[in-house]
Amino acid sequence: LVGIMLAMAWFVRRRRGSILLLFDLLGSIATIGIFIVRITNFINGELYGKPSGDLAWGVIFPTAGDGVPRHPTQLYEAGLEGLATFLIVLVCTWHLNTLKRPGLTAGIFAICYSASRILVEFYRLPDEQVGYLFGTGWITMGMMLTLPLLATGIALIATAMARPRG
Repeated sequence: LVGIMLAMAWFVRRRRGSILLLFDLLGSIATIGIFIVRITNFINGELYGKPSGDLAWGVIFPTAGDGVPRHPTQLYEAGLEGLATFLIVLVCTWHLNTLKRPGLTAGIFAICYSASRILVEFYRLPDEQVGYLFGTGWITMGMMLTLPLLATGIALIATAMARPRG
């Protein structure tokens, strides 16, 4: 992600464009790719969740090898990170005209994506090689890696709102 952002910044700078407007554009459409990738994760039976107990929508993933119904966290992520974030960004862009404030759309995307990701991490199994962090039974590497994006989203919104409309 950092490498892509640096490449984008270099590209826009060479063309004398606005990096914030490019981030806004990508924040508007990235959710479509996220949705598709999460559906693919579900089809492949990867990145599944914790055992779901008696929930009616628990899914038995053959790749887990234990026959236990689990949270389909890939579908949770597709719904939250993909569809819900897309709808929030779309409504904000349409009704609040966020593209007139460079960085605002990207900030909204970053916050929605981060919040969705952190929420779903409570239901997802942590990476086997990492486990839970700091001796807790709930903080995962996914949560920690999402925090910088959340902070960036907050900073983008604060910066965009401090500027006059473009």
